[in-house]
Amino acid sequence: MRALLTDAARTLVPPRADRHGPLPPLMLTLTLVTGIVDAVSYLGLGHVFVANMTGNVVFLGFALTGAQGLSASASLVSLAVFLTGALAGGRLATRLVAHRGRLLAVATGVQTVLFGAAAATAAAADGRVTTGVEYALIVLLGLAMGLQNAVARRLGVPDMTTTVLTLTLTGLAADSTPAGGAAPRPGRRILSVLAMFLGALIGALLVLHTHLAAALGLALLLLLVTALVTHHVSTADAHWAPPTS
Repeated sequence: MRALLTDAARTLVPPRADRHGPLPPLMLTLTLVTGIVDAVSYLGLGHVFVANMTGNVVFLGFALTGAQGLSASASLVSLAVFLTGALAGGRLATRLVAHRGRLLAVATGVQTVLFGAAAATAAAADGRVTTGVEYALIVLLGLAMGLQNAVARRLGVPDMTTTVLTLTLTGLAADSTPAGGAAPRPGRRILSVLAMFLGALIGALLVLHTHLAAALGLALLLLLVTALVTHHVSTADAHWAPPTS
């Protein structure tokens, strides 16, 4: 328990000499955003994901069999725009990978613009999610989440993918002491799971009891704060800035 709490504390408030500097808490914030966004897409846009592509692939298979409440076209569009966002994120990372802080700052800045457009679209619709609004939001949010996933991959912070928890959960069990493992980074892994859960919970509450625009506005605020903080801490001589490999 002490090791878990110590690791969680180091994730939330990294020591000055930590190899990844302030990246872990910033990426936890992005994980929170992912939970909110998937609540918006699944509950508000017709049972489709814009961040969880594993779920989307499964939904596509279900939809093609004629399963009710699922749209093959929505899943295909989401997959396509996610991959486009990931491609853009890969190109951005190639240009900025020498300084991980600047890479994250630029990426979250772009996400902020995309989420701003999504929030404005939802607000203008005033609760009426027509087919046009649905697909506009899928495109904007899918591009943003593809970008986030690609950049998180290039940042290389262990157990901080920000969008996928299957391997994180597997690691918690498979690397645990009862399994004969060394149980590395248990606090960080649990915090990642909790961040996604909390984002999904808050996002669902906002979607079901207020408005899509409220959930998207919260995600927008979190991204804006992440972008500004990352820009502030990304000094040229930051010891954590160089890539991990």
